[in-house]
Amino acid sequence: MLTKLRQEVNCPVSTAPANLGIQNIGQISIIVHDLPRATAFYRDTLGLPLLFTAGNMAFFDCGGVRLMLGLPETPELDHPSSILYLRVADLTAAHQRLVDARVQIVAPPRLIAPMPTYDLWMSAFRDSEGNIMQLMSEIPRAK
Repeated sequence: MLTKLRQEVNCPVSTAPANLGIQNIGQISIIVHDLPRATAFYRDTLGLPLLFTAGNMAFFDCGGVRLMLGLPETPELDHPSSILYLRVADLTAAHQRLVDARVQIVAPPRLIAPMPTYDLWMSAFRDSEGNIMQLMSEIPRAK
C-alpha cells in the first residue's frame, strides 16, 4: 500500500537499509527563555549534574544522556519541548520533593499500565519554563 501511494505521488521508493547505526540518544535539547532560572531548576530542583555551560546553553548529565538547555536560535525554534520521561526508583518520594519545592504538578502519581512483570506509574509536572515533564517508575510486581 505504501509503495503504491509513493508511486501515485511520484515519491521514490527507497531500497537502502533503514539501519542508520543509531546506538542511543546522545542529547536532548529543551528550549528555555530564562537560562539561569532553568539551570537552577534542572540542577537544584531535579538534581541533575551540571556538566558545563557554553554561551546561551547549559548541559546536564541525565543518566548518560546529555540534556541541553538553550535559548531559541530562531523564531521557528521557539516552542515548548517534547516530554521528557525521567525514570525514578521511588515515584512517591520524587513527587513529594517536587511538591515541597513548589513545582507545578500537572498530574499526581498514577498507574498508567499494568505490565506482566511491573506496573508503570507516572506523575506530570511543569519545569521552570512551562514545559510538561513526567516522572516515571516501573514498580516490580509481587510474585
